[in-house]
Amino acid sequence: MGNSVSVNVGEALARPSVERKPPWLRVRLQNGAVVEETRALVRRQSLNTVCEEAACPNLPECWSKRHATVMILGSVCTRACAFCNVATGRPDAVDPNEPARLARAVAELELAHVVITSVDRDDLADGGASQFVACIEAIQEQAPQTTIEILTPDFRRRDHVLGGILEAGPDVFNHNLETVPSLYRRIRPGAEYTHSLSILKKARDLSPSVFTKSGIMVGLGETRSEVLRVMDDLRLAEVDFLTVGQYLRPTPRHAAVARYVEPDEFEAYAQEAQERGFLLVSASPLTRSSYHAGEDFKRLQAARRASLSKEVEPPTLT
Repeated sequence: MGNSVSVNVGEALARPSVERKPPWLRVRLQNGAVVEETRALVRRQSLNTVCEEAACPNLPECWSKRHATVMILGSVCTRACAFCNVATGRPDAVDPNEPARLARAVAELELAHVVITSVDRDDLADGGASQFVACIEAIQEQAPQTTIEILTPDFRRRDHVLGGILEAGPDVFNHNLETVPSLYRRIRPGAEYTHSLSILKKARDLSPSVFTKSGIMVGLGETRSEVLRVMDDLRLAEVDFLTVGQYLRPTPRHAAVARYVEPDEFEAYAQEAQERGFLLVSASPLTRSSYHAGEDFKRLQAARRASLSKEVEPPTLT
């Protein structure tokens, strides 16, 4: 795998890149007291956040609102995706105290909604699924009012682990496709598009009441027709919520930005997704998988209630 990764990264660097960001991608800094309090709590509980590890441009805004996406199972990934800024290497042993620390932090922040993601842990027999279960259960015990969203890896064909995760009772099951099928070999080595789709469908089949969610990045060289095909595939998998955001290059070692997608193109993608029947769509340059996740969860609940009420509405007599 190491050799193939080095070739892929080399290909990414060889492609033309648009380095100067357009005005609509400028982020206003919001480093205030609440941001520092959130940072201190994350440090105190020895937690990793994807906000920091992935260099998310929305960190100041989210942390100022006490929103953070926690990354469990350490900060070292067993894969080397060409878009991701998380370190690759040999991970540390799984920390059995991590779920309790996470639950304490959630309770201390009095979060209404929490997002839990992880690095890929191909070194573990269950891909890290049992740690997701332990974290969900710990939060349910210490902060029962908090709704839980999980953003999982693909568990490298260990599909049998999904049952235990969904039995634990997350409110949202998220697994990102990240990009279109033609770019997987270059952008997401070690993963398979059809397998990721099957994970989302199996989550829906195992727990029909859970909200399912997936996201992609644009600006990597995909075509509009490819993006629309991904939307169609996700609807066939009965996914509820789609996110579409601009890819931003974390470092010169990562895949180059092919182009910056105009805001009106994101609006067009949102319209296309809505017409396909997603309960919720978030498409904008700064959209990220867990951006505004708490507010979006409430919108998902409202959209489902509205959808169900239409299904049971009696026919109009003429």
